[in-house]
Amino acid sequence: MGLNRRKFIQQASAVSGLLLMGGLPAIGRPLADKVRVGIVGGRFGATFQFHEHPDCIVEAVSDLRKDRRDHLMKTYRCEKSYPSLEQLLTDRSIDAVFLATPAPDHARHTIASLKAGKHVLCAVPLAMSLEECEAVKEAVKESGKIFMMAETTTFMQGTITARKFYEEGRFGEIFSAAAEYNHPGLEALWFENGKPTWRHGLPPMHYPTHCTAFLISVTGERLSRVSCLGWGAGEGLLKDNPYQNPFWNQTAFFHTNQGHPFRVEVNWKGALRNAERGEWRGEKMSLYLPSGHAGTGTLITEEEAEGKDDAGFVHTKNKVTSFEFPRWWETEMLPEPLRHNSGHDGSHPFITHEFIQSIRNNRAPRVDIYEALAYTVPGIVAHQSALNGGQLLPIPNFDD
Repeated sequence: MGLNRRKFIQQASAVSGLLLMGGLPAIGRPLADKVRVGIVGGRFGATFQFHEHPDCIVEAVSDLRKDRRDHLMKTYRCEKSYPSLEQLLTDRSIDAVFLATPAPDHARHTIASLKAGKHVLCAVPLAMSLEECEAVKEAVKESGKIFMMAETTTFMQGTITARKFYEEGRFGEIFSAAAEYNHPGLEALWFENGKPTWRHGLPPMHYPTHCTAFLISVTGERLSRVSCLGWGAGEGLLKDNPYQNPFWNQTAFFHTNQGHPFRVEVNWKGALRNAERGEWRGEKMSLYLPSGHAGTGTLITEEEAEGKDDAGFVHTKNKVTSFEFPRWWETEMLPEPLRHNSGHDGSHPFITHEFIQSIRNNRAPRVDIYEALAYTVPGIVAHQSALNGGQLLPIPNFDD
């Protein structure tokens, strides 16, 4: 293809608006002042770069635990803290909040923050039920505030590359795709000081967004039907979990609204490599991410040269090559202070920048409420399918 890493980086400035922001027009006037953000949640919330963004100030932080509040204050060089989200939301100097709180609280916390007049960036997933999804959507629409979900997969270096390839037509038609999120040993986080945490027994498909975003953020397709199977029978540490979930692992077979198959696996247990990866299979080109966030991918291009398979049969053979993904975080897609690597394959500075810029320019972010719903809802329905032995179920579309 003659498209190497150097050329990618040279092109980055020219494509950054279309690639990262989705070409969305501004729908209002930019803010004159810096965005003042409150950070809520002292674990995941402490892994972002808001204090380094030239258009942002970390105004305050919050966590229920003092040690985590102290950690947030040190990380973000912030002198103001609150012992609860409720108290932070009364601070009128705060424009926006980043909710890095437990997943079962996301819908409730998002709605409360929007009603308090704050823009919201929320960790994944959006919600735990279809009813909560509908309630969050209505709250966003009524508030007139910016909402964004902090999905890391959308801004991974491999996903950004695949999105560029797709926009340039290099895949041809992507006729199938697959994604997997393997996190064996996660049960170590199910209990803390002898007490269950929110992760105890969480259905794998209630945490689908690290997989669904691999396809949806690249092609814009929506997942329309699903059949899902689970492995597990409520044994061991699964007993008495608050979700009444019997499954350690789940595999879902999705149909898209463009008639394409999409396989998704979310696995908590087994002899597995940790993985957060996607595959895009096209007419003219296919792309496979490595198992981890590091390493080279695999690029396959359609060729006309003859080759032989392992049985000696002559056929047209495609070209298979290793592919080094560009480090987009080194480019002008980000402000200079944010041009460094981070967790989740360099995605955190992109999430930081996208949220702040969407507020300043009063425009929809790439992962707006409709994208967040498209990433989250299919997993909720997939879990119901698994509970019903793999029954094929329709997935509601929240785009209307």
